[in-house]
Amino acid sequence: MKQILLAPLLLLAPAAVLYAAETRSPQAPPNIVIIMADDLGYGDVSCYGATKIKTPNIDRLARQGKQFTDAHTAASVCSPSRYGLMTGRLPWRLHKKGNNYRLESGRMTLASLVQPQGYRSAAIGKWHLGYSKDWNKLPITGPLEVGFDYHFGVPQNHNDSYRVFIENHDIVGRKPGEAFRVVKGRDFPEGVAHPRIEDQVDTTLTAKATEFIRENAERPFFLYFTPCAPHTHVTPAATFRGTSQAGLLGDHIQELDAHVGEILATLDALQLTDQTLVIFTSDNGASPKDFKGTQNTNLHLASEAGEVRGKFKSAKADARALGHVTNGKWHDGKGSPFEGGHRVPFIARWPGQIEAGSTSDLTFCLTDLLATFADLLQVDLPDDAGEDSISILPALLGNPTTPRREAIFVQGDTKDNAIAVCSGRWKMIETSGGKDRKVHQLYDLANDPGETTDVAAAHRDIVKRLAAALDKARTDGRTRQ
Repeated sequence: MKQILLAPLLLLAPAAVLYAAETRSPQAPPNIVIIMADDLGYGDVSCYGATKIKTPNIDRLARQGKQFTDAHTAASVCSPSRYGLMTGRLPWRLHKKGNNYRLESGRMTLASLVQPQGYRSAAIGKWHLGYSKDWNKLPITGPLEVGFDYHFGVPQNHNDSYRVFIENHDIVGRKPGEAFRVVKGRDFPEGVAHPRIEDQVDTTLTAKATEFIRENAERPFFLYFTPCAPHTHVTPAATFRGTSQAGLLGDHIQELDAHVGEILATLDALQLTDQTLVIFTSDNGASPKDFKGTQNTNLHLASEAGEVRGKFKSAKADARALGHVTNGKWHDGKGSPFEGGHRVPFIARWPGQIEAGSTSDLTFCLTDLLATFADLLQVDLPDDAGEDSISILPALLGNPTTPRREAIFVQGDTKDNAIAVCSGRWKMIETSGGKDRKVHQLYDLANDPGETTDVAAAHRDIVKRLAAALDKARTDGRTRQ
């Protein structure tokens, strides 16, 4: 690892006035907080262009840190995207369909990387990377088996059929002596005393996250905080209903922003702000489509105030009608290989190390965080970890003028096995044409951010170069050299 990075690490701790800050070594590595929203689009926060939604706390991160304009998730839907973030490996390498990915036993994760370096780690929020199948056979395995020390969260979403929280190895509120069972056709599962309340899920998760920070203020910690907003159901808590100019969707995003503010306020109160790298992002782009499912349409709410029951199925359309564009200028959204499906907000703040109010147009993928954290902690990644992870620490701490890779490769999650190849202004989409034939589209994002005109025929040299890069990534089984 680059020894030049050691100097900033030795300057982290300011003169402390709180006991928690005083007891930390001045040579301690930074705390790390990842806040990953669920289905938050590029245009859903005000520092990325939203005008009908106010996000002062997320904006504060951008003002005090670095805002990236060309960050991409590993896939355009939730579970494979989170797999890529957690492992530094592109999810399309698993040749798997659907939205239920599981972490392989023994594979390095962000948590297992930092754990030997003295970090206490927690996964609080949406997990969506698999638990053991039989929840009546304890322990329920999951995050604690892949490097985390503490877990409190929801299995998939705040609207999933389980309607429970899981804490460490068991369901919260399990009825003694009764089996937990999801029953088709019933609103709530059997064997649990108090089913989750949808409009209180993120409030509960945030309280657990701030509690974890307070409990670990005297040692390095890694918090992977994954609230459910603004994923459907769009069910903002009563306090936030009617606060935005974009209907329920805007209200839900403003609730998310308030919870980000609680995390930042906790760091401020403990005087840990300067000692903490905070990253804010999303797991994929927003879905421009409204809720179509039939599962759990009988909402379980703490408050009946507002129009949640009448409006949650039309929240996206209502926001559009009010002038909100959820993915900004980018085309399409969640589940798509187009930019709106995987180009996401990404902000990093580390006072004194990351230049305040700075921006970067570096093209990178969230798989790169594993190598970035290894670089930060001066730990060498083994060959069988982070195959598609390249450190962006130079971009965080400075402003490199040249990219460290030719392109990134994003799983498009469509039936034709689309992979988006992103290389600065150029964007290629490769799809299966049948009988081992590949079809290529090419877009010039500098002149056509909406991806309206396929220019592959006019730029065959660029298509050939990007297709060869994708073929090499497949053949090599890795993009990290």
